Amino acid sequence: MRFRGFNLLLLPAILLQAGCAAGLMSALSAALGASQAGVIGAAGAAQNFDYQKLKEVLPRYDGLEHQTVAVVVEAPLDLQYLKPDLLDQIAGGLMARLSEHVPGISLMHPLHVRDWQFTTPQWNALAFSEIASELNVDRVVLVDVQEFRLHPRGNRWLWEGVCRASIGIIERDGYDPDSYADAWEVSAKFPDIDGLDRDSASEWEVQTGLLAEFVKQSSWLFYTHLEPKHPDRYNPSMDPDLNL
Repeated sequence: MRFRGFNLLLLPAILLQAGCAAGLMSALSAALGASQAGVIGAAGAAQNFDYQKLKEVLPRYDGLEHQTVAVVVEAPLDLQYLKPDLLDQIAGGLMARLSEHVPGISLMHPLHVRDWQFTTPQWNALAFSEIASELNVDRVVLVDVQEFRLHPRGNRWLWEGVCRASIGIIERDGYDPDSYADAWEVSAKFPDIDGLDRDSASEWEVQTGLLAEFVKQSSWLFYTHLEPKHPDRYNPSMDPDLNL
């Protein structure tokens, strides 16, 4: 082993000849300590590198490609009263991602969809095939928001955002247009740290982050994308130029 041109194997003889047995032990201990620290540091760097690895994930459903599509979002009336812009924010965010990443997709404008919802009494009681026919699209992405909150239940002093919804696909030309062609449950959480209080973040920041996370996870159902290999360990700040 050499350290900057010095042959470590010659060290014992030199120190013993000088009568420095204590110096020999000290030098060997220092050399071994430096070597051990280097091994630990390399192991830590390798582990951090593994935490930052991404994996390619195929879409759960690719039937939106080259189709006309409407994104319809619904939620309980009490939630719509508390968050009157929520449905438009989810629909607009989801449509923006689909438009960017799904080849050949043609999306109905979200304002046209909302206008149809407002002017069609009990639209959610219609058969799925009727919804697709009235909107005159090939596919309907129906997002049923079942839970949206920013705090733990019973504690408004901490931030713990949760957005949970079922997402179903209506195929106008499908084998059974009155049933979902496919459906999933999506649950997003934000922030990803525990114990964040109201003095550390604003309501706008938490709600914006939660909506972004929910829209991202929902859109990932429909196109090939990259996901962290270890989502609980992944640090997005280390990949500032990567937009997942």
